[in-house]
Amino acid sequence: MNYELFIAFRQIRARKFQTLLSVGAIAIAVMVLTVSQALMVGFTGELYKTTVDKLPHVSVSPQEGEDYIYLYGTLMERIGTIEGVTAVSPFLTGQASFRFKDNSLNAELRGVVPSQENEISSIEEDIVEGSFRELEFSRNTVVIGSKLAEKLEVNLGDSIAVSFPNANPLSLRVVGIFHTRSPLDESLTYTSLDTARRFYDVPNVVNGVWVRLSDFNRDREVAEEIEELGYNARGWTETNPAILRTIAIERTSNNVVYGLIIVIASFGVVSTLNLSVIGATGQIGMLRAMGAPVSSIQRIFILQSGILGLLGALVGTFAGVLISLAIGQYEIPSTQADVYAGMSFIPIVVRAQDILIIILAVFLLNLITGIYPARQAAKLDPVKAISTR
Repeated sequence: MNYELFIAFRQIRARKFQTLLSVGAIAIAVMVLTVSQALMVGFTGELYKTTVDKLPHVSVSPQEGEDYIYLYGTLMERIGTIEGVTAVSPFLTGQASFRFKDNSLNAELRGVVPSQENEISSIEEDIVEGSFRELEFSRNTVVIGSKLAEKLEVNLGDSIAVSFPNANPLSLRVVGIFHTRSPLDESLTYTSLDTARRFYDVPNVVNGVWVRLSDFNRDREVAEEIEELGYNARGWTETNPAILRTIAIERTSNNVVYGLIIVIASFGVVSTLNLSVIGATGQIGMLRAMGAPVSSIQRIFILQSGILGLLGALVGTFAGVLISLAIGQYEIPSTQADVYAGMSFIPIVVRAQDILIIILAVFLLNLITGIYPARQAAKLDPVKAISTR
């Protein structure tokens, strides 16, 4: 151990109260940052899980001037050969009027291939009554949202009259009810592709094709490849830009606030070191008189700042991880599940890289903020410094 580091440790041990205040201030700031980062990563992951994971990553629509995709089977085969594509699902959708007894509401009637649709939207996870796959085996059946079922006052097994201008009226039996905790519960219904064609009186065509990717960040790249086939294609980042904006705004505002917290705590270390310079004026003079160069005096105080920052960062991250894990054990009451998008626990994600970045950033910031008091100490005149003892 060189003498600069030895003296830096000695100064820290000699001023226990000031050391505890500095380390405590940084530790609290780092603890808040660690907990907030774990919450932000957890909620961002949950947001992706409840939105992006339920969305088609790429939406394919008919060619310009066309209302339908005619040779959709060939198109699906070609899309399936694109690298990163994991699922493809056709759909035929439109508006319909649903009537049960004296209740009548309009909603979207979407014809799908149940097994393929589930690979895109994971709708089977949201089924609370009945079976989504029943659409595949039974004719004239429908799966509806929970809010729509509540407003129509229908139960599993009831038959609903479905009609719309220029469509063939049908009576569809309810074989499933889904609950997504979103507006879709009131505005969307599912039926088989064949039933939708009979209702809308169209041949073997679809409105569009949905695509799921192994990496949803490649949505625009894959959309461009599909457009080369002559069809319109848009990635989820184009069709749902609000999700990205929400995450970006939240992340930016949080980073600014937490950055200010760390900076304020680091300036507390600067104040402590300034007091240390004043208290150690005579000792600095003695070191200079004994031949210690200016650079050594500067290093002593910069090392003090770095050590205090590192100690505070380590204590703060340790406390932050413990608090984060404790928060993650909190169970959200079932009565409030809908308010929190069906979450049963507060989502917490503690990532090792976040902890390392926080510790490194705080350590470096404290080294930088330690430069000013270090320079003040180095500027002291040895003779005057010794005379102040």
